[in-house]
Amino acid sequence: MQAEYPKKYIEFVRCISEGDLVALHTHQTWPENDQYITMDFFRFDKNGKLCEHWDSIQQVPEHSANPNTMY
Repeated sequence: MQAEYPKKYIEFVRCISEGDLVALHTHQTWPENDQYITMDFFRFDKNGKLCEHWDSIQQVPEHSANPNTMY
């Protein structure tokens, strides 16, 4: 993806791990300034290889209904 979108920027807001599970909370800025909040969840097998991945992505709204940020 880096080769296809070299101007994409990812800020890692939170990284959490416990046992074989890892969660990443990111703020992504894409070309043309499109901004997204993502959550990625990974599970690793006993050999340390990635065996499961789930994610959720939402575009940052232009106007929020409240003063809370998404990150």
